[in-house]
Amino acid sequence: MRSTAYTGEKKKLGFWQIWNMCFGFFGIQFGWSLQMGNMSAIYEFLGASPEQIPGLWLAAPMTGLLVQPIIGYLSDRTWHPRLGRRRPFFLVGAILSSALLFVMPNSSSVWMAAGVLWILDSSINVTMEPFRAFVADNLDEKQRSFGFAMQSMFIGLASFIAGYLPQILVNWFHVSRDKVNGSIPQNILLSFYIGGAVFFVAVLYTILRSKEYPPTESTLIEEEEPAMGIMQEIIHSIKNMPVQMKRLALVNFITWPGLFLMWFYYSTGVASQLFHGDPVTNSEVFTMGLEHANTTSAILNLVTFGFSFTLPFWVGLIGKKYTHAMCLFVGAIGLISVYYIQQPNLLYVSMSLVGIAWASILSMPYSMLAGFIPEKKMGIYMGIFNFFIVLPEIIASLFFGKIMSNYLHNDRLMAVQIGGALLILASIICVIIIKEEKSK
Repeated sequence: MRSTAYTGEKKKLGFWQIWNMCFGFFGIQFGWSLQMGNMSAIYEFLGASPEQIPGLWLAAPMTGLLVQPIIGYLSDRTWHPRLGRRRPFFLVGAILSSALLFVMPNSSSVWMAAGVLWILDSSINVTMEPFRAFVADNLDEKQRSFGFAMQSMFIGLASFIAGYLPQILVNWFHVSRDKVNGSIPQNILLSFYIGGAVFFVAVLYTILRSKEYPPTESTLIEEEEPAMGIMQEIIHSIKNMPVQMKRLALVNFITWPGLFLMWFYYSTGVASQLFHGDPVTNSEVFTMGLEHANTTSAILNLVTFGFSFTLPFWVGLIGKKYTHAMCLFVGAIGLISVYYIQQPNLLYVSMSLVGIAWASILSMPYSMLAGFIPEKKMGIYMGIFNFFIVLPEIIASLFFGKIMSNYLHNDRLMAVQIGGALLILASIICVIIIKEEKSK
């Protein structure tokens, strides 16, 4: 549906207006962090072995690969008189994701959990993908860095709280760590229920408290012309990616496997190799190890929250590409150090360093990219850009299980160290190939 087109330039938005339009990301990340921090443990509680974990995560990147560009294409061509262009997708995705967060911890088998993850990740993508385009839609080039940094701030804050939540429920509210129906600990179960509620309320807040620009006159004219089908449009857009997008895609393609290896193995590696727990024979110690790993990951996200506020300063001082490269290198040191730590509390230092990288990964590539994407294709190009996040995860999911069993002997923390090496490589490539260009 259409409205009267606007022809003026984008207005400068105030702090609270940007806050309102980004707040939904708090809920999205709250639910996503619970998923990322606990899915490997849920799989192992249900009987999966370490070499099976990458394959069981395959659902998440596959859904991103399929769903994100399609949702981007559809949201570029949507206009609802009350909900606008991106917000209808926020609403549908929030309803589905919230419901599935209630279902996930009640999975009765490994394959049920994998199936629910497939649907859950699709639903999260329906909400998450348009949020990147939402910021670029509503902010001009001067404010986009701040807008994406605000998203990083909410991501860090939500991840911090979600990481601590299972332990908070035990220590403050005396929720039991005992398994419910012999499978998932009660504190993790309740954490997912809370996450489902937070997801929906936060996204609904953004839907109700933010606005969108209607289509421009030129967009309305183009909509009258015959359009290509979805797949033809996606293929055409991939073939005609801006040069800066191709460069950033390579950096992302190397960066994200390092993060996925951390998510695959960090929590269970700490639980089994530092705490010497086992999900079957010594589940209480294993759960305590998971909680410690999740709290150190929460500190990671607290650092992300704080460091995000400083990103505009670093960009002004050394530029976007050097800011991003510096942050990647610092995060690499954090991941590599995990393998050598003997005292669990030192993990707070390691994860704090990773938090600096995470703040930049969540904002700098999108900020560098947004000025080079045609406004009318903001959604589809943001979706295509995420190909270079999910493709590495698919590769890791398909092949890293064999590397774990055949070469690493299921050494989870060695896998995390390999992730750090990949971040160093991404940092070097970022300095070499990314150009500090200004959009025309």
